[in-house]
Amino acid sequence: MNKIHNNLTVENLIKTEWFEQFDEFQQKQIIKGLEKGLNVSVYAKKDFNWQQMVEIKYGLEDDLDVSSYAKEYFDSYQMEEIRMGLFNELDVSIYAKKDFNGAQMSVLREGLEKNLDISFYDSPEFDWIQMEQIMMGLEKNLDVSVYAKKEFNDYQMKEIRLGLLDNLDVSIYANPKYKWEQMEEIRKGIQDNLNVSLYTNPEFTWKQMKEIRLGLKDNLNVSLYAKTEFDDKKMEQIRYALENNLNVSIFMK
Repeated sequence: MNKIHNNLTVENLIKTEWFEQFDEFQQKQIIKGLEKGLNVSVYAKKDFNWQQMVEIKYGLEDDLDVSSYAKEYFDSYQMEEIRMGLFNELDVSIYAKKDFNGAQMSVLREGLEKNLDISFYDSPEFDWIQMEQIMMGLEKNLDVSVYAKKEFNDYQMKEIRLGLLDNLDVSIYANPKYKWEQMEEIRKGIQDNLNVSLYTNPEFTWKQMKEIRLGLKDNLNVSLYAKTEFDDKKMEQIRYALENNLNVSIFMK
């Protein structure tokens, strides 16, 4: 390619057999690079589709070291994130790895731009939404080590993060045995200074937990219905009866 490029004009180059191996979109990017005096040999390869060529071309235009991402196993989204990191003078070697997809790279790049300790989520085991929850915690100087664990999904991470943000004792519910909806009910109970130990049994569904929490909030005798044998609808009826000072004994069967 270098030899062809050096000896032929753009007009003559596009007539060569070498040029014909590319589709029209790839050819367009090669021509654009040649017209700008770029070393198109870096990306004028069959292994790159035209979107990948665009990202490499942009890097060459900004005089970046595109060697860190001009690789066929990076898609154009990944290339863009690495290119943006290079443009902002970040250490892209941290995330310029094929194990990270473009969305993960984006959150890692954002963390580096904010000077955060991304080592807490610099792992392909976290998807980008989990990474984002950890990054949000780091931005608020929270102890993200409590939830920066692969066994928590992003919704669970969010509930723990919200608890930390309110200075709550998240150790009560920061456990993968709880679904995120259960975590939310426990978190809301802790916020209201309720005795959440009455419903932290993971055998309760989140709807059952909600009925117990609402009863505690109204200072009702929830021990009458805080039992796994009552589903949330039955709990709701007993709670309504207690609120209205009715004889609940008929509900207790």
